[in-house]
Amino acid sequence: MPCSPFAASPQPAKGEHGMVVTAQHLASRVGVEVLKKGGNAVDAAVAVGYALAVVYPNAGNIGGGGFMTIRFKDGRSTFLDFRERAPLASTKTMYLDKDGKPVKGASLDGYLA
Repeated sequence: MPCSPFAASPQPAKGEHGMVVTAQHLASRVGVEVLKKGGNAVDAAVAVGYALAVVYPNAGNIGGGGFMTIRFKDGRSTFLDFRERAPLASTKTMYLDKDGKPVKGASLDGYLA
């Protein structure tokens, strides 16, 4: 199968016992080290998330959320939803002025951000 013209290497990569791919080689190395030391894919994914927060913060951050499907060795599987939640005190209008128009920068700077 031919590789994408945007691939980092000219040939498809294949892993026998695991593989870690990220947008930053140091974060990938962290994930590989976790696997080498006996960690599983979830352990590696968590470690990579922390590493990316340091070496490539534009890729996401510790405060981000997401979804994960996990398949265990015994065949069981589960799904995690760890999306962010708004604080209980938040309202639909907290970033709007008295006329219902967005307050410029209110979600970027200050106590409401």
